[in-house]
Amino acid sequence: MQKGRRLPAWLKMQRASGENYSIVKQVVASNKLHTICTSGNCPNIGECWNSGTATFMILGNICTRACRFCATKTGKPLPPDTEEPARLASAVKAMHLRHCVITSVDRDDLDDGGASVWAHTIKYIKKENHGTTIEALIPDFDGLHANILKVIKAAPEVISHNIETVRRLTPVIRTKAKYDMSLDVLRFIASEGAVAKSGFMLGLGETEDEVVETITDIYATGCKILTIGQYLQPTMDHIQVAEYITPQKFEEYRLLSLKMGFSFVESGPLVRSSFHAEKHVKSR
Repeated sequence: MQKGRRLPAWLKMQRASGENYSIVKQVVASNKLHTICTSGNCPNIGECWNSGTATFMILGNICTRACRFCATKTGKPLPPDTEEPARLASAVKAMHLRHCVITSVDRDDLDDGGASVWAHTIKYIKKENHGTTIEALIPDFDGLHANILKVIKAAPEVISHNIETVRRLTPVIRTKAKYDMSLDVLRFIASEGAVAKSGFMLGLGETEDEVVETITDIYATGCKILTIGQYLQPTMDHIQVAEYITPQKFEEYRLLSLKMGFSFVESGPLVRSSFHAEKHVKSR
């Protein structure tokens, strides 16, 4: 977090402890899995793990990109672990999950960006966990439709891809990823009949007009579900918080988005992409 800057009262987080928290931690560790909850320093880890949920991260925990907002490690990843899908399916069963959220690091080192691993993992989880729904929070796969289609054909109930920030700030905080490419990813997901979801952060220096523009751009892709949350600086090496947005302003953006036509919107200081994700399936 930003040194010497006090967090406002509305950003108070639940303590990461408790019986369910310990159970989830043990299941994740025993199956040698990664979660964005820990890799991304998610502020909701206490609430989510205490409720028995987690967002699993496949394809390792080392990303080929180095975005200035993200706490995930960056560098040269290890080869994909062929046993990971089976271990993940086992963890989903052990946790009795009715809804599972999966994300991944960017794997620009792989020919298809890891899309085939994504597809295999989704199919394996569904095979071993009948009735469990899945949200796939995917990278951009360099915007290649053939790779995105591999994930779509694996039939997760929701496919999300985060645009992260407004157009002007995209080159400042994201590496390689482009604003219009992310919009195209969402547009393609929706055009193939899948449920598209996206999200972005506030507090990076964006203006209200830019926020409205971003919401409008996302909606125009056919995206049905939106999440908006507060950016929190994970370490001193990451970009600083420009502003802490009030809960009242987040609520204004939520109501605006719903009025625009989104079927479900999560908007609040502690909202992250997978926050209350089980509700998003029901809003399709």
